[in-house]
Amino acid sequence: MGRSLRSGRQLKSLSPPKQRVAARKAAASDVPKSKPAPAKAGRAKKAVQKQPAPKKEEVEKDSTASESGSESESGSDSESSDEVEKVAPVPLKKAKVAAKEESSEEDDSGSEEDSSEGEEEESEDDDGDDDQGFTDQNADWLKPKQSKMKLMDSDDDEDDDEFGSASEEGSDDEMLEVERQSRIIDEEMKLEQEEAESELRRTIAQQTSVYHLPTAEELEDDENRVVPPSELRERIDDILEVLADFKTRREPGRSRSEYIERLGQDMAELFGYLQELVDYFLSMFGPNECLEFLEASDKSRPLVVRVNTLKARRKDLAAALMKRGVRLDPLANWSKVGLKIYESTVPIGATPEYLAGHYMLQSAASMCPVMALGPQPGDRVMDMSAAPGGKTSYIAQLMRNKGVVIANDLKPERQKATVANLHRLGVRNAVTCCYDGRKIGAQMRNSFDRILLDAPCSGLGVISRDPSVKVQRTIPDVKRCAHLQKELLVAAIDALNHKSKKGGGYMVYSTCSVAVAENEEVVNYLLSKRDVKIVDAGLDFGKPGFTRFEHKRFHPSLALTRRFYPHVHNMDGFYVAKIQKLSDKRHGEAEKKEEEAAKEAAGETAKAVTAEPKADDKKRSEKKKKRVKKFRRNEDNDEQQVVRKKSKMSIPNVQVQKSTKKTNAKVSKPRRMKITGM
Repeated sequence: MGRSLRSGRQLKSLSPPKQRVAARKAAASDVPKSKPAPAKAGRAKKAVQKQPAPKKEEVEKDSTASESGSESESGSDSESSDEVEKVAPVPLKKAKVAAKEESSEEDDSGSEEDSSEGEEEESEDDDGDDDQGFTDQNADWLKPKQSKMKLMDSDDDEDDDEFGSASEEGSDDEMLEVERQSRIIDEEMKLEQEEAESELRRTIAQQTSVYHLPTAEELEDDENRVVPPSELRERIDDILEVLADFKTRREPGRSRSEYIERLGQDMAELFGYLQELVDYFLSMFGPNECLEFLEASDKSRPLVVRVNTLKARRKDLAAALMKRGVRLDPLANWSKVGLKIYESTVPIGATPEYLAGHYMLQSAASMCPVMALGPQPGDRVMDMSAAPGGKTSYIAQLMRNKGVVIANDLKPERQKATVANLHRLGVRNAVTCCYDGRKIGAQMRNSFDRILLDAPCSGLGVISRDPSVKVQRTIPDVKRCAHLQKELLVAAIDALNHKSKKGGGYMVYSTCSVAVAENEEVVNYLLSKRDVKIVDAGLDFGKPGFTRFEHKRFHPSLALTRRFYPHVHNMDGFYVAKIQKLSDKRHGEAEKKEEEAAKEAAGETAKAVTAEPKADDKKRSEKKKKRVKKFRRNEDNDEQQVVRKKSKMSIPNVQVQKSTKKTNAKVSKPRRMKITGM
């Protein structure tokens, strides 16, 4: 299709963009060069005025030359180019003027002869101005209208766009693969920047907005309906954002405790916990960390096996399991016997290697207490809560079947599994027994070099293996477990021998709970009752224990204990404390003796103070008694004298009988004779 020109004419076809550009360059090069203008001419208009007017013959020659050059370059499109030049000569004139300016700038430093010749040419130009129809003198009143100027400018822009688009298309074709990829990358970066800006604006809007807690009416409605988990999760996220910037995001008139209370209720409902357990976790962790802990407790931990070095090596066992289709990796840098299993086509607890005793199913966290204990060959070691035998077999493995291991547990039914595992794993230096751990301290005092106490606990660290803990454990249950753990720990210290020649006198206390009441509080109680100290457990990982919790303050050495969390270490929740016994002293008994002695001394002083008034009372009572006796004696004497006087007066010369016996008056009198009538 053709293109409409400013004159209104329409061309049927035009040459390609590249050919049109080449034709214009050729036309500009064929323009006859005039002599250089003087140095004072700076603008294009002055340069045009100072050029000599070409004669008609020269113009015809130049036009024919340009036509012949364009025919040689453009071929069949020469006619169209001539029409373009006739109808739209303005662009061509601009190109010619630009070329002349370049030539004038090059020849500015010409000689004086050129300047004189330029003056002669100026006079010729003045003579030839009458022949031209358009000059700069009548340019003011020959200017086109504004509407025409806009049309002309739009046509020029279209031409430039066509040339630019054509050049871009050509450049795209000529671009290398690296350049194309770089352009694609630049476009992607622009998109990413736009997305980042939009996200930033959205986050700013969210962070500056105020979150309103649900009202009492909304909460009543929630009680009557089942709230979807997505809504609960969204509410939890909103509350966490408010707590992160509480000053600016909080609702006026609302306190932080109200937000925490609402957060605990939503977490308990979302994860299926008792409300008191969630509140306890919130007091231990921050809001964000508590959410991470609850999420991690719902996820299963990776399956871990411990290689039994009494029968196999880890390298050989890993190769054998990989042949059976098991995908595994070493557990970590801190363990030389652990293997972490990702996937298995066979049951791990029923392989020939398992039945042969080459490995034991044991969690990564339960290996840490035995590693902290560090038993040596030839030691006397006791496991106070041994069933089902995982830690006991690991102790025997580290001792290389040398020395003695006492595996104790309260329930005989649980010891059956312990005996079976010890036989399967090839342990020959273990003895099983069933004693009450609270009485072992009195029955086996100072008998062991090292003791391991994996105390029974509430199980708040192994919720992923036993989800029933969420609804079955309460805070009173935790306190009851803590009381039992204190008794077991004190008994274990009493059974430990601090004078061991093999560098003993150490014990390890561990639980599978994260509650402070079962861990730091129990160990702190032991420090107040026995002469012991906390030592480094020798574990490079794990978080330090608490030295303060709520209003409670613990001994600073409890920072040497270690805590393991599922959301931090991807292990079961565990607590490990290593304790060294220093002597047999008992802090509690010494204090009791001192108190008793103080009480006795106080009692003696009180007796001494009250002794004097009591002696005086005795003397007074004795005097009273003597007076009473004297008075009674005097009364007896008086009675005897009175009786004697009476006897002397009534019956003379008759002995007075003693008045010890009373006689009947009727019997003593003579009887009268009855006189009967005739």
